[in-house]
Amino acid sequence: MSISGTTAVPVPPVEAGGRKRLTLGAVLLAVFVVPMSISGTAVELPGIGADLHASDAALQWVVNAFNVAFACCTLVWGSVADIMGRVRVFAAGAFLFALAAAGSAFASDPLALDAARALAGVGGAAIFSAGAAILSTAYEGAERARAFALFGAVAGIGVSLGPTFAGQLVAGVGWRWVFALHAAALLVALCAVPVIARTVPDSVRGSARLDVPGGLVFVAATVLLTTGIVQASQWGWMSAGTVALFAAALVALAVFVVVERRSAHPVLDLGLLRERRFLGLALVPVAASFGFVTLLTYLPSYLTAVTGRDSSAAGRLMLLLTLPVPAFPVLAARLVERGVGARKLILVSLGCLVVGDLGLLLFSPHAAVAVIALPMIVTGAGMGLSAGLVDGQALALVAPEKAGMAAGFVNTLRLGSEAVAVAVYGSVMASLVGAGHAYDSAFHGLLWGLAAACLVLGLVVAWLLRGGAATRS
Repeated sequence: MSISGTTAVPVPPVEAGGRKRLTLGAVLLAVFVVPMSISGTAVELPGIGADLHASDAALQWVVNAFNVAFACCTLVWGSVADIMGRVRVFAAGAFLFALAAAGSAFASDPLALDAARALAGVGGAAIFSAGAAILSTAYEGAERARAFALFGAVAGIGVSLGPTFAGQLVAGVGWRWVFALHAAALLVALCAVPVIARTVPDSVRGSARLDVPGGLVFVAATVLLTTGIVQASQWGWMSAGTVALFAAALVALAVFVVVERRSAHPVLDLGLLRERRFLGLALVPVAASFGFVTLLTYLPSYLTAVTGRDSSAAGRLMLLLTLPVPAFPVLAARLVERGVGARKLILVSLGCLVVGDLGLLLFSPHAAVAVIALPMIVTGAGMGLSAGLVDGQALALVAPEKAGMAAGFVNTLRLGSEAVAVAVYGSVMASLVGAGHAYDSAFHGLLWGLAAACLVLGLVVAWLLRGGAATRS
């Protein structure tokens, strides 16, 4: 059936295959731009501050506004995609992101830039939720595994290349061109929307209604929680303002659970959380947030402050950590095609995070690259093996009409845990250094903590994933 409900004319296999490839390419292009925008923005901050005469707090919100908006809207967009159509939501997200990127490029003051970045976060949330749901709907079996492998690989490439891409443009033509090119890329993706609409059966649940109360309460809870995390590094984790934000977030989450239980069409079907394998898969990115994302964020500071490397040398060394991220999702998909169990690969990825973080204890002010290369590669492999594989396996457990909701929940946990992990790491590091510990010893102490967090999460995931293959329910 077509979107309008009329009987579709049979599509020749070759033409259908071309449409599916174009659909995949458009989704991957949008998915590539979003993480690139996240990881590359930090490189632009000095130039933005100089041009717009922005304070440090305003500059920080250039990054935080995107992250908070993304975390708040991912789950809601997933539910909207299931009700109103994945293609419509993907198109809306791409349009909002392109509009926000253009607004960022022409921003004349810090407040306008912060607002544009928040709008980009809203659009990015729609792209990730609807994009994953589109791939889950368009592909089956081994094709779906390959599609999600590319999804994870492209997202990894975006994260890895974001700082380099932004740095080159900032040095050459200025920070505004970074946002301008992001807008241009999303406009290209938008041009493929008519083809996506003819390729993907975008059924609209006309009888369902958006859970507005649940969505508003969830957004409020997420805003309170993420703002508390962001501000805790400035106010202190035990300050009155931080504690008040966390307490209000807990109250809002409790209200959200009550609202969802009473809603006929909840923004989050709590029954998903009773499916232990789905919950286990959704927790895998949380482990990656602690074991990998924290190091991606803070290891460059260690390399420059403790080992004495300049920014260029530190960036080159970081490639050992980031290059496995785009490569290993494809490897994981090929191994699954050859009969290796997805559960086994996911547990191996979690083991790599634990072993890699412990191996990084070999870092010292004078450690040779040959000594720390292997643990860096192993840590990156831990991130890469599960990226994409987790999304595909999680959505395979969910009925097609709930794919958007499921993708929204997985990505909400992914970004939310990244914000928590990075904020906790930064706060603990500041506390240890403030208490008189050397930066080197504080870094090594935190590595033990990161490895312990990954180990505990790995054991929980292994217990939740015990037995059974991923099939739609």
